[in-house]
Amino acid sequence: MKILVINAGSSSLKFQLIDMETSSVIAKGNVEKINEKGSFLKYKAKGEEHIYTQDIANHSEGMELLLSKLTDERVGVVSSLDEIGAFGHRVVNVGESYFDSTLVTSEILEDFRLKADFSPLHVPGAIAGMEASMKLCPNKPNVAVFDIGFHKSIPEHVYRYAIPRRYYDTYKIRRYGAHGTSHYYVTQRCAELLGKKPEDINIVSCHLGSGASITAVKNGKSFDTSMGFTPLEGIMMNTRSGDIDPAVVEYICNKEGKTASEVVKILNKESGLLGAIGTGMMDMRDITQNLSDPNVKMAFDMYCHRIKKYIGSYMAVLGGADAIVFTAGCGEHTPELREAVTEGLEFMGVKFDKEKNNNAPRGAEVEISAAGSKVKVFVIPTDEEMVIAEETLKTINNLK
Repeated sequence: MKILVINAGSSSLKFQLIDMETSSVIAKGNVEKINEKGSFLKYKAKGEEHIYTQDIANHSEGMELLLSKLTDERVGVVSSLDEIGAFGHRVVNVGESYFDSTLVTSEILEDFRLKADFSPLHVPGAIAGMEASMKLCPNKPNVAVFDIGFHKSIPEHVYRYAIPRRYYDTYKIRRYGAHGTSHYYVTQRCAELLGKKPEDINIVSCHLGSGASITAVKNGKSFDTSMGFTPLEGIMMNTRSGDIDPAVVEYICNKEGKTASEVVKILNKESGLLGAIGTGMMDMRDITQNLSDPNVKMAFDMYCHRIKKYIGSYMAVLGGADAIVFTAGCGEHTPELREAVTEGLEFMGVKFDKEKNNNAPRGAEVEISAAGSKVKVFVIPTDEEMVIAEETLKTINNLK
């Protein structure tokens, strides 16, 4: 079966067409700037990349454009849309009623709309992507795969906040986490690399991209994770503040006459590395090339310190770990970051190999710990789309 994986944002639509028989990506790309000036489709297939620029007013038009390219005589990879067996959609969080992947129906979509406030920056785009797929291919199954799914196993004493219980009972305010498909994927791969079953390993998984989260994996299952009710909690990120005293929000509101919503927007969009450096710089490649700048170095040190702090705390709650795993854009491609984060962890049993780290090919799966290290250190490129495709296939098969 061929499955089209869709990751829809408010103005974007990323996709991969995956052949499940060969576990290979046939085509991939993204539609950007939907309902904005300069909208375009970037399409990669058959070893070529094409960019198609045109007005794209909504997700349905974006989906229609990419489907037309998949079946195009020159650049297409399928003879007709009948070859696509199903659509798998990434959904960030619509509450604890939805941890397990589910078949999308009109009733499910309506429930998603009612619960979009769990992740208001992401869920509306996902709904639009699902609606577009259902409109253009009405006879194909659509499956929602949730970012929080892997974190279903977090115990109550870990996911609950120390606030009045009525807020959990009434509004389900709790730790949900994110990047579950990524943390699940690297857990499975790490177990294979260690020659063990997933249920026999403990790891600390560091998903370090523009959004970043760290997960303590106990016996192959999520036990704790850094992101919380929203993706704002946890380590600092490209533009997100991460952990912060909540009283800071009220303080800024009083000092600058802002609303709480305005301050939360600042914490999401203008903080993190971007805010700490203060010059518009937030890309880790630029940061590592400018560490001679004291302000840039300070922000880099902040970032590494917070990652290290989470790793240390998670090693404690796990009672030790078999491995630390770096994944996602910054984790996979930044040796300076990996070295800074692991420095000083020798007391935990981590022996880091600087030469292996510095010579690791970009995007390669590689061990970067030294021989004899009790705690292994790996770089494992993530594959969230493959996990979504596998979950989609599993969900469909369970319905038969």
